[in-house]
Amino acid sequence: MIEDFIREFKRRFEEIKLDVLNIDSRDGTAMASLYDIMQYPAILVLRGDGYLQKYWAGEQLPLLDEVVGYANA
Repeated sequence: MIEDFIREFKRRFEEIKLDVLNIDSRDGTAMASLYDIMQYPAILVLRGDGYLQKYWAGEQLPLLDEVVGYANA
């Protein structure tokens, strides 16, 4: 499910930077800890300075346009 989301996001919004982290990786674990993410999958929209704009966690994924709206805010 999340793989489909990522693939479609990259296809439709090539201009938006998308970082994909695996929770089992060092970077993924650090990111989850930093932002206190307890459910997976999780989608985080961060500003350039690391401020968390919005996040979604769990099985109910947001609409692509919703994520883009926060990314462009």
